[in-house]
Amino acid sequence: MSDVSPFPDGYPRICPGLACAGAGAAIDFYTAIFGATVRMKMDGPGGTVVHSELLVGDSVLMVGDPVPEIGFVDPKAAGGSGVNLMVYVADADAAFAAALTAGATAITPMTDQFYGDRSGAFEDPWGHRWTVATHIEEVSPAEMERRMAEMMNQG
Repeated sequence: MSDVSPFPDGYPRICPGLACAGAGAAIDFYTAIFGATVRMKMDGPGGTVVHSELLVGDSVLMVGDPVPEIGFVDPKAAGGSGVNLMVYVADADAAFAAALTAGATAITPMTDQFYGDRSGAFEDPWGHRWTVATHIEEVSPAEMERRMAEMMNQG
């Protein structure tokens, strides 16, 4: 049996990998909007990014230019994304506004949610869908259930 852990140090169990046509600009966007820091970046030919790892809090986000030959395609080339990435930030309103200013498209406006978050969703310029949230209230499970039932009865 190996003494090597199957889980490398410094990596959470799930690390999303995003294909972004123009990954260098996407890295700049994610550092500006989410406060990400670049942990590593491997440049490819013609200004492409073969692989990068960004730290967003204690999460790792991998970003690179598409490689269609291995099925690593960006959402716009694939006709859209069925994935939404949720990011907690200190000021969701500011992150949402900055994302829109930087070229993102609003999906849902910033709203106080029944479960205690303030959040809104946008699609970034590369076709990835994000929800930014700030936790603003501790809500008990019973109160959350009550609020959800009330919300469902209004619609």
